[in-house]
Formats: sequence, C-alpha cells, structure tokens
Amino acid sequence: MPMTLLAETSSVMTKTRELCAAIAADEHFAKLQKDVERFLSDDGARLMYQTVHQRGEELHHKQHSGVKLAPSEIREFESARDALMSNEVASAFLDAQDELESLQKTIGKYVNMTLELGRVPTEQDIAESEKGGCCGGGCGCH
Repeated sequence: MPMTLLAETSSVMTKTRELCAAIAADEHFAKLQKDVERFLSDDGARLMYQTVHQRGEELHHKQHSGVKLAPSEIREFESARDALMSNEVASAFLDAQDELESLQKTIGKYVNMTLELGRVPTEQDIAESEKGGCCGGGCGCH
C-alpha cells in the first residue's frame, strides 16, 4: 500500500504535529489563550461585546439597505464601542482574537501557496499575493 501525505507516519504529518507543538508551547500564544479564556469567563465583558457586536450588525444592515443612520444612533454605538474598548478584559480579548486570526491566516497562506506553487513561497511571493488580496484580486472582494 503506497504511503500518502496524510498517513500518520508521513513526514508531512510529523512536521504538522511539530508546528502545532511549537505553537502550543509558545509563551505569547499561551498569553493570547489566557486572554481569550479570561474573556469567556467574564459575563460582563461578554455581554458588553455581544451588545456592541449585535448593534453594529443592526446598524450595518440598516445602512446597507439604504436607511440613513440618525446621528444619535451613531453616537450611542460609538459610546458603547468606546466603553467596550476601555474594558481591559474585552480589549485584551479583541487583540488576542486579531492576533490569533492573523496567525491562522498567515500559516494558511504559506501552506496554500506551497500547494499551489509546488515549493516554499518566498517573501516576494507572499508580498505579491497580498497586493491582489486573498485570491489574487479576481473575486472582487477588495
């Protein structure tokens, strides 16, 4: 039976586990995880986040359907958002979330480009792909 890239003992899976172990052992990653866990256990911060997020979605949909937002609605939302950002637990969570998402996207980009190019992407390859957005610019999402 031929060895596949996904076989438990393949070098690709071994290196994948090594990458995962390196991420899990990283001190900064552990801090980001703690920030997320602290937020998840703080009911007040979670409620504040959910309220601001839902209100932001409502205003976005309203605006997207052509309804002009009242200045008071904008002020109320900005005030709630400012309060959220001044909450240390929520602010640390949002920063951690952004950083973890960036890490995931960057690792994914390297893996995807390796599969597309058949080689490890260079810094120049990465820079060129970022000029065109997530998909080379053809989708119209940027």
